[in-house]
Amino acid sequence: MASRARLGLCVVLGMLLGAGCAGHADRTKKARSALDAHNPQQALALYDEELEVKSGSELPQEVKGDNALLLLDRSTISQQLQKYEDSSRDLEIADKQVEMLDFSRSTAHEIGRYLFSDDVGPYKARPYEKLLVNTLNMVNYLARGQLNGAKVEARRLAVMQKYLGQVEDEPTAALLGPGSYLAGFVFEMVGEPDEALRYYEEALKASDYPSLAGPIERLFERSGYRSPKLSELAATAPDDTEQGPSGELLVIVNYGRVPALHAERVPIGLALTYGALFMNPAGVQAARRLAGQGLVTWVNYPELDASPRSYPAPQITVDGRATPVDTLTPVDALVRAAYEKAKGPIFASALTRLVARGAIGAGAGVASGRGSGSSALGMLVALGTQAVLTAADTPDTRSWATLPARIGIVRVRLGAGSHTVRVGAQGVARDVTVDIPADGFRVVNLTELSQY
Repeated sequence: MASRARLGLCVVLGMLLGAGCAGHADRTKKARSALDAHNPQQALALYDEELEVKSGSELPQEVKGDNALLLLDRSTISQQLQKYEDSSRDLEIADKQVEMLDFSRSTAHEIGRYLFSDDVGPYKARPYEKLLVNTLNMVNYLARGQLNGAKVEARRLAVMQKYLGQVEDEPTAALLGPGSYLAGFVFEMVGEPDEALRYYEEALKASDYPSLAGPIERLFERSGYRSPKLSELAATAPDDTEQGPSGELLVIVNYGRVPALHAERVPIGLALTYGALFMNPAGVQAARRLAGQGLVTWVNYPELDASPRSYPAPQITVDGRATPVDTLTPVDALVRAAYEKAKGPIFASALTRLVARGAIGAGAGVASGRGSGSSALGMLVALGTQAVLTAADTPDTRSWATLPARIGIVRVRLGAGSHTVRVGAQGVARDVTVDIPADGFRVVNLTELSQY
């Protein structure tokens, strides 16, 4: 009887270990490799395959769960391919789904997260991801010249900005710069100078934007809104050398790619060093007990990939003249700062799951030993239970991994008429001929998501 039980346990254990599910990062690794090979079409096709659709213009039957995150990933690839309408649709649908999932976490999801795996429950977007949904969607609308859609995204961004303004020591606060800059541009173009100046003031709190000096000076002529920062920058505005009718050229360069997460293992002692401060004393004691027994010695957790030390600056020329890029926002550095801030709680969560696994394994061993009269069989069941739960414990490697590592902005006032713009980044260049309307604008976007 005992030998049959052992055999049955080994068969079930082998089946479960062989059926372990890969995490989100493994599912999307080939697509990210395609982006690094400068093949966004293949990357898009791979995401379409994951979503079980035939093209990037289609939505999956279910847009909730991990599909919402896959849509976020796909949206930036569509933007790189200049499929701005597809990108907007994916961003807007995914944004709504992520918010709903965030507020609808069930008891079952919590049990799964606690006992088995951090990627069982609904995905919860990071603050920087929520900011970039609206920022990148403004790019989509501006590239199509659709100010009404861009204005909606600017309003949504303001809501998130207000929330983050109440959070102390938020490492992604610098991302308010590009979003506020674009929002100010939108309201400037629709003829709302007061609102434009307020957004520009928010942008200047995050970073210096020399290209705003001229626009702010001109907005002062139509608005009574003032602040020391705005006035200081306006005083540096150069003389407008353009004669006759003129308009605005805005170039947005999104390039590189933020580091993704991957599953990593560390000794339990090192995990306790990071996570003990974020656990209750009983949990720490239980984890140390398991470590002392030597039955569970490793902890699974999500770690950020390495990323390039630096990215070459993008190159922009207008009518053959090199044009400087305004402040580059290092999105990848902000992503890493947000991860480091959360590292303690990440390890605490992993250790909590480990303690739960150990308790289940110990209980299974006791119960089996009583039932069979064999302590050897009880130990086998206990170890088998822990092994199965460990195999099923896939750290949460979900993140919006196709975000650009850098966001750069160029703004030039040009005479009305035709102009030639060349934008290059990550070894890719795009040549565009734009027709600048009098008192109007044109937006050129280059999104290049390769890390190399």
